[in-house]
Amino acid sequence: MPKTTRACLLAALLSAVAVCGGDAVARVFPFGPRHRAVNDLANQFVPFHAHLWDLLRGRADGGLLLDWRAGWGTSFLPDYGTYLSSPFAPLVALFPRADVEYAVYAITVLKTAVAAAAMTFLLRRLGPGAWWWAAVLGASYALCGWSLAEATYNPMWLDGLIAFPLLCLVGEWVREGRRPLLGPLVVAVCWVANFYTAYMATLGAALVLLVRLAVTDSFRVRTPESTAVRTPVRVLARAAVTTGIGVGLAAPVLLPVLLGSRQAHPGLVREFAPVAGTDFLARLLPVTYGFATPAAFVCTAVLLLAGALPFRRDVPGRERWLWPGLCAVVAVSMQWGPTHLLWHAFATPNGSPYRQTFVLSGVLVLTAWTALTHGRPDRRAVAGGSAVVLSLALAALPSPVLTSWALVLAGAGLAAVAGALLLPRRGRYGVLAALLVTGTLLGQSAATTAYADRERLARLDDYPPLGPEQERRAAALAAADGWPAHRTDPGLPRVAGNDPLLLGGQGAAYYSSHTPAVLTATLDALGGGWTSRGRNLLGLDNPVTDALFAVGARWRDGAVVRTDTRLPLVTVRPPGPPPAYGRSPFRNQELLLGSRVYEAPHAGACRVGTEVFLWAPDATGPARLGDREVRLLGGRPKRQAAMVSLGLQRTPGLRPSLPGPGELGCLDRDRLRAAVTALRARAATSVEVTPSGIRAVLPPGGGTAVVAAPRIAGWHCEGPAPTAYGGLLAVPLADGRTELACSFRPPGLRAGLAAGAVAAVALLLRAGVPLRLRLRAGLLLRLRLRNASRSRPAPLRPRTRRTPAG
Repeated sequence: MPKTTRACLLAALLSAVAVCGGDAVARVFPFGPRHRAVNDLANQFVPFHAHLWDLLRGRADGGLLLDWRAGWGTSFLPDYGTYLSSPFAPLVALFPRADVEYAVYAITVLKTAVAAAAMTFLLRRLGPGAWWWAAVLGASYALCGWSLAEATYNPMWLDGLIAFPLLCLVGEWVREGRRPLLGPLVVAVCWVANFYTAYMATLGAALVLLVRLAVTDSFRVRTPESTAVRTPVRVLARAAVTTGIGVGLAAPVLLPVLLGSRQAHPGLVREFAPVAGTDFLARLLPVTYGFATPAAFVCTAVLLLAGALPFRRDVPGRERWLWPGLCAVVAVSMQWGPTHLLWHAFATPNGSPYRQTFVLSGVLVLTAWTALTHGRPDRRAVAGGSAVVLSLALAALPSPVLTSWALVLAGAGLAAVAGALLLPRRGRYGVLAALLVTGTLLGQSAATTAYADRERLARLDDYPPLGPEQERRAAALAAADGWPAHRTDPGLPRVAGNDPLLLGGQGAAYYSSHTPAVLTATLDALGGGWTSRGRNLLGLDNPVTDALFAVGARWRDGAVVRTDTRLPLVTVRPPGPPPAYGRSPFRNQELLLGSRVYEAPHAGACRVGTEVFLWAPDATGPARLGDREVRLLGGRPKRQAAMVSLGLQRTPGLRPSLPGPGELGCLDRDRLRAAVTALRARAATSVEVTPSGIRAVLPPGGGTAVVAAPRIAGWHCEGPAPTAYGGLLAVPLADGRTELACSFRPPGLRAGLAAGAVAAVALLLRAGVPLRLRLRAGLLLRLRLRNASRSRPAPLRPRTRRTPAG
């Protein structure tokens, strides 16, 4: 087996063992009773992978362009490009749907292993060195703190961890004038897999390319395949073209994602504030955690070797100083506002503000490998590198994120790695050195994994893991499903932020970076609740909205409950202006319904026989009416409590007990039935939904056809352009028109396809030009040789003297 292959396999194995070992120590799923269902992992990634399973198996409501399950019907391509476009995501279909959490965990471990192998391959490509050292350093990169503490519950980011070494490899091909076809394809795959972290990885790879150009003996590079001389300017231009073509090939996914972000409900906008320098240094050590600090941990072996490089007199000056300088530049850029924005595409992210930290880990590993490509460091360099690590640890002592275990493991690792570097190079000592370094990597990484597992559960929001109760609920929802005749809402209590994707049905709940602003505004106006400042929409259990959005069954109190007051998915409203919402969600519901169904309470109490609803968006605590209690969790701008039912008013004059200011509405069910009956007379007689649209047959008479779906950008209908009716999709009907036909195309898809086609043509032309040049050069060379052979004078023959006979 070639040494490079052996090194890549060992790196992948080490990374998988460290991750699984750390989870086993922490007794976290799938190795113990503690679950992993925290934050976005539970709210987004597991549900979206469950929906991908349904898509791949042909069981989803909708397709790649349109999702009919979540948010009453939303654009899916931006979500696909953000959460599911990784080449590893389809592997979820190999697992049973009930085991989607196992599938996501397996994909997470696999991505980590592939990142280790990719970095190992790059190291072997950059210079000579022991194959097992390349494996250890490659695994150290994949097991950096950013991977273990942050990306493990944001698995899409791990594609960026893989992208960085691959893009650096593309930089090497560009520098050498090789792989003109493969280079842009690698860039395209990286950007499609996860554009967000691929953008950061591209910036990091560009910095690495600059250093690689600068550390050469000459600023002119001569490739093995060609005698042409390439200047740095030409190399950088070639790199820009390669990147541009690759990004262009990814445009059919990238442009819909970018436009989806622009039309999304705005999230939290915060100013960047750098962390204390002591905290920054502390996170370089193992067994530390902090949500708002950079998870910069790398194995002590990496820190020692990177610190030893400036002390190596046998290394050329440019290499000795430019690589450590690059590490310093990347670290400082993470702490400065303008470069912070540059790393994050000019928008400070919600949550962790140091999402580019994996690039710092990558350049530290490249620096460490550079120290080994010139042979193992001598005693002086080892002492210097050890002093650097000790100085970093001492400077981090005041940090509150520093733990005693961090100092113990860092000290033990420093002693083990320094001893390994000073051991003799052959025989049993070489094996002992490999064991010391590998043991340091596994011990520090597994301990950091276990510590991060425990801290996440203690500090972040967590949700119930999938189990028999959720499976029973999903089965009941599937049995009651009647789409598109009616919607089935997964109801309350919620399991995660995307219950319709996870459990089935077609509800209002939806959580994404692309939650449409029009959807949040519509749900807010009708009394819906949300968290994450309006991007995590909660389901709304209300008879009026159930009627308006064709909800015929919902999960409530441990069982599926069917409703008798619902409308078809498409209704026809009389001519006139659309409803204009006000401050009261009770009045807004009536405006969208077209009838008065709520009564105002008298002296703080509803009429006997009506159902009492409470709208208290900022209240937190229990609300009671008699023996019924409902708990609210509100408080804008971070979250908003949904409108809730306090039950039927059975006792005259009984007032509810409220946890804070709120508005009461008394629903008259008889009025609601009458309003629904009137609308059914003008509803669609048949409705057909497709993976990217809807068709309906309507009664004659004109008016406005209203679809119970949000009017998000991308809808196109036959006839007049679609409009909005109270935030819903609507189409004006001319007299005599009895059909509705609408299709959905995500904004940016057509332009993305055009850009991708242009990039594909450019790629073919670019790949063909060097081939034609080589063929032409070869033809000219053959012609010159042939002409030279023809014009060469004939060789002189010796003249023979004839002698006379006899």
